[in-house]
Amino acid sequence: MTQASIASPPLTARPLRCRNCGAEGPPAPVAICGQCLGPLDPVYDPDRPLPDRETIAGRAPSLWRYREWLPFDGEPTLSLDTGFTPLVDAPALARRLGVGRVWIKNDTVSHPSLSFKDRVVAVAINAAAAFGLDTIGMNAVAAHAARAGLTAWIFVPEELETAKVVGTSVYGSRLVRVRGTYDDVNRLCAQVADRFGWGIVNVNLRAYYGEGSKTVAHEIAEQLGWRLPSAVVAPMAGGSLLTKLRKGFGEFIAAGLVAGKVPRLYGAQASGCAPIVRLVERGGGELQPELPRTICRSLAIGNPADGGFAARAIRETGGWAAAVSDAELVDGIRWLAQDAGIFAETAGGVTAAAALALARSGRLGPEDEVVLCVTGHGLKTLEAVRDALPETPVIAPRLREVAALVQQ
Repeated sequence: MTQASIASPPLTARPLRCRNCGAEGPPAPVAICGQCLGPLDPVYDPDRPLPDRETIAGRAPSLWRYREWLPFDGEPTLSLDTGFTPLVDAPALARRLGVGRVWIKNDTVSHPSLSFKDRVVAVAINAAAAFGLDTIGMNAVAAHAARAGLTAWIFVPEELETAKVVGTSVYGSRLVRVRGTYDDVNRLCAQVADRFGWGIVNVNLRAYYGEGSKTVAHEIAEQLGWRLPSAVVAPMAGGSLLTKLRKGFGEFIAAGLVAGKVPRLYGAQASGCAPIVRLVERGGGELQPELPRTICRSLAIGNPADGGFAARAIRETGGWAAAVSDAELVDGIRWLAQDAGIFAETAGGVTAAAALALARSGRLGPEDEVVLCVTGHGLKTLEAVRDALPETPVIAPRLREVAALVQQ
């Protein structure tokens, strides 16, 4: 994609409305409401034509099959192959949890970077194109930017896992490691967006970026045969995914594509950084920031921007939240792989272990049909499980040595 094509975008972004005060404004790469500093959401035309099930099913298998619920007018041109990841039936996992059915929404195979974040970046990069931005930033954008011909600046915590650093650098982006946590990185990126006018996807493009998360809910509903599960368990970092799951399910109910009510939503965090879980547990509306202390770096946001909204979505759908230790999340990675054949990164281990904790506490029961959202591939966080796996025997190329192992 050339600079010239970005200057004449084939689509336009939707206007914005403040979630808190309701003030409306034109489409723009802005982070917060100018009147009350609240978060912004795209405004959709309530009279726009919506597709039926057959029309959606006939479209290409990507998140853009739900484009009427994404924040643009016109046709997207970038990252057209992202989304529509498998929904995997996991009967062994259902037996482990003691519930009726379990499916895994398997974003470990998301294209192009094996992460749920491909969804939100796919939407954000099209917003950047609509606004004529030629530089984007924040983590998870490197692959998308490379094939779009955009400059990318990637800011990550200094201690980010090696595989994630390598998996970003290979695309030729400008990678910068920042001394501190993701909270420190996010504060810096807000300043970068203001100073250089770049499209920082989860800062000044956040209103558009977050809408990509809704497609997880859209896909679950379609892949279950246009019906809804009774419960969904998802990891929480900034908290946006929980709020967008609720919104996505609600959109399909409102459109008459599925019947029933929004599933109970359950949030999962590592106990070393669980401000949203603790907000749910103690009630009230004021989140208390925490200093992250967990191996699950992808969820280690101590002051989550959407934490209060996530807690509200959990409570209002009849769900709950659970925090698990680092040891429990490592166990979760292992038995998720052994039960379902899916190798997840640490956030997936958190989701699996939290689902088990919720089942043991009676929050999930034998009648439940549960979807677990697994958001990234285990190759990204090999350090987490390497020391927890059994040693591999080394033998000579002799049959008798294999026989000796078989007899053990």
